[in-house]
Amino acid sequence: MTEFRRGYGAAPWHLLLLLGCFAVTGWIALRLSGEPAAGRMLLWFLGAVIVHDLFLFPVYALADRMLRAAMGRPDRRCALNHVRVPALASGLLLLVYLPGILGLGGDTYTDASGLTPQPLLTRWLTVSAVIFAVSAMLYALRRRRPRDAGSRPVTRR
Repeated sequence: MTEFRRGYGAAPWHLLLLLGCFAVTGWIALRLSGEPAAGRMLLWFLGAVIVHDLFLFPVYALADRMLRAAMGRPDRRCALNHVRVPALASGLLLLVYLPGILGLGGDTYTDASGLTPQPLLTRWLTVSAVIFAVSAMLYALRRRRPRDAGSRPVTRR
């Protein structure tokens, strides 16, 4: 097992998980190959990769660097993930809700769901606020708890 880990660079479960991901990706590619809109889907996928790598990644990397600098001391940086995770979740939800928020495809949305897209902005803002509030509560609970076993009183028998 040690030789496998040294040769591969990770545990065997990692290789199995990676092979499973490739199998699912291959299955999806085979299913989409017969679709008439497969070319447009591929174009959207490639566009998303390019927009992410050339625009979004530098923007959120810079935002993260500024957030770390604003946190100051390394002992205060434990709060960083309590901002990162809800911001990521809120950003991903924005990507999902953005066409409806902008009013794109309103007829399609209404035909498919029977609802209007007007409340999507309010719903996204509400869900984002709840995600940040839960993260803030978890951070507050984390700060109240003793940091490690060394900070608790020692009882001798």
